[in-house]
Amino acid sequence: MRTIAAVLAWALAIAQPAGLKIDPARTKVEFTLGSTLHTVHGTFSLKRSSLQFDPVSGKIEGEVAIDATSGQSGDESRDKKMHKEILESAKYPEIVFRPDRVEGKLAPQGASQVTLHGVLAIHGGEHEITVPADVQASDGKYRATARFDIPYVQWGMKNPSTFILRVDKSVAITVHTEL
Repeated sequence: MRTIAAVLAWALAIAQPAGLKIDPARTKVEFTLGSTLHTVHGTFSLKRSSLQFDPVSGKIEGEVAIDATSGQSGDESRDKKMHKEILESAKYPEIVFRPDRVEGKLAPQGASQVTLHGVLAIHGGEHEITVPADVQASDGKYRATARFDIPYVQWGMKNPSTFILRVDKSVAITVHTEL
């Protein structure tokens, strides 16, 4: 059980702007893409992150960069096509999220829901995006899961559908991380 002094110290610390570092080793970026034949599941790797968060104002700045070249679905030929024709990851090697604000309050213990607003830079374009996240706090540590869709075709990337294989025009992204 936490003492009153520990709770007050935590409250004072959390009320101050803080640097947040997301550890690539404790982060998993997953994608899911539906198609007429089957659903494709895959992963990307977190490259780096650097964020400054002010819990009083909700302002957040910095960036979270995903290594676009790390994407893999478990099928070498499909991954080669994804990198060469859809993501063009040799030309656009990073996918970068630059948040500007957080809506919602983080509970010192237990569950919280927040929404991050910002810009996602992908495939040479920048797009405003809203990212809902479920956060679980325990003993000063936070586990977060964020889920959002990327309408990649609408954002200018090639649709990999063929005459026989029809692919969804947006891809679902799930990010699991610990802070």
